[in-house]
Amino acid sequence: MTAEAQDVTGLLLSRIRDVPDYPKPGVLFKDITPLLADPEAFTALTDALAGLCSAHGATKIVGLEARGFILAAPVAVRAGLGFVPVRKAGKLPGATLRQAYELEYGTAEIEVHAEDLAAGDRVMVIDDVLATGGTAEASVELIRRAGAEVAGVAVLMELGFLPGRARLEPAMNGAPLTALITV
Repeated sequence: MTAEAQDVTGLLLSRIRDVPDYPKPGVLFKDITPLLADPEAFTALTDALAGLCSAHGATKIVGLEARGFILAAPVAVRAGLGFVPVRKAGKLPGATLRQAYELEYGTAEIEVHAEDLAAGDRVMVIDDVLATGGTAEASVELIRRAGAEVAGVAVLMELGFLPGRARLEPAMNGAPLTALITV
């Protein structure tokens, strides 16, 4: 890791607040709102993610509902790329593609406007946290079903004690999976 990357990582980590026992006892929640409130840290995060989009040849950026929207939209503007929201099922009007995925207790579905992704698009998926990997895995499948290529997945933070990377990597088919921070 370069000195510059270490500085960015340190800045980002210094702006993530630990909230014990939220949302339930025994959970240590990683709150990114202080990072978003700090223009220097938010700019550093945006620049780092935009750099990954450029390095991996992305032509569009997908943001995952809801915090992924907050990160991906400014990255798309910075990188000069289109932004495509991946929403929970039932939130988008018009023709959509839908993908179901398994949760710890049940299933969920995400969707994208059918016309927003197409053959020839190289799509970078951006989200705040990689935890169990279900939503990211479903988004990768959704992108491919739309006929587009996955340029990579980039997250601010990976929860290394959860199986997200192990679940997601097989679906990536060699595309890069990058976490700026692993806790």
